[in-house]
Amino acid sequence: MSTISRALAALFICAASVASVHAADEAVLNLYSARHYKTDEALYENFTKATGIRINRIEASDEQLVERLKSEGAASPADLLLIVDAARLWQAQQLGLFRPVESALLTDRVPARFRDPAGNWFGFSYRARVIVYNKAMAKPGDVATYASLADPANKGRVCVRSGSHPYNLSLISAQIAHLGEARAEAWAKGVVANFARMPKGGDTDQIKAVAAGECAVALSNSYYYARLMRSTQAADREIVARTGIVFPDQNGVGTHVNISGAGVLKHAPHRDNAIKFLDYLASNDAQRYFADGNNEWPVVPSVVVANPALDALGKFKIDPLPIADFGKHTAEAQKIADRADWR
Repeated sequence: MSTISRALAALFICAASVASVHAADEAVLNLYSARHYKTDEALYENFTKATGIRINRIEASDEQLVERLKSEGAASPADLLLIVDAARLWQAQQLGLFRPVESALLTDRVPARFRDPAGNWFGFSYRARVIVYNKAMAKPGDVATYASLADPANKGRVCVRSGSHPYNLSLISAQIAHLGEARAEAWAKGVVANFARMPKGGDTDQIKAVAAGECAVALSNSYYYARLMRSTQAADREIVARTGIVFPDQNGVGTHVNISGAGVLKHAPHRDNAIKFLDYLASNDAQRYFADGNNEWPVVPSVVVANPALDALGKFKIDPLPIADFGKHTAEAQKIADRADWR
């Protein structure tokens, strides 16, 4: 290599190093998020006001974001992945997408059941998988457990979304953890045998179908029902008036819950900013945003929220199964859903 070539190479390396340092010091956070809630805007704005760190967001589904990160590899500009299902967090972890974080604040504030033991990801809000029932067609005692959804007494009475959706896969995964694969598959087949119709739509559609009498009971995440409770629309209030909800298995292991959670990515160019954002998400203010904005429960036990819908739903016993365990059974859960014809 000539003297001129060596000089140019040295200059290029120096410039690249300066650019890398500048990127790391830049007051920016590149966030890949599967949360599509307008109410989260206040969450992000408050962080920027408090820290001066500007948030750039790319929003897509959990699965799309994971696939994008796999494709981008080491060249990914993303600093943080925020998604709405524990099994997807576990999948991203298995793909090596995260770099563990050691944070005394997060370890202290986020209960162990809501985070990865190695610090790959942390949950920041949770929602319950509840059973909605039509007051004129069913009683709470008819669906006091998840097992009751497979009881022949409820034949032709159950509405639910696709078995391949992460919310249902995580529930099936929990059933596998509690019952073993054979009994979990028998349960899934029993649920399918009780369908009032083939799965279609999202959780809100299931609630509406129950209110309309298309089915007597349905599975739904709690925040969908809470949204209807807080709505000022007459049609939504009528839906709530015709229906009620049950927190299943209160006399057993407790109700299944899932989380929204986040982890710092392996190739994050602004790692320090990403950790600051994680710490912020565990703050009292951010925890209240989750509760007030999207009707989810904060994971930090000491946080007190004033949400009329959550207050009306009341306290309930949570299944103590560690959230991290869901992902271990997701592949088998999908196979069970397929074999049960829960499409």
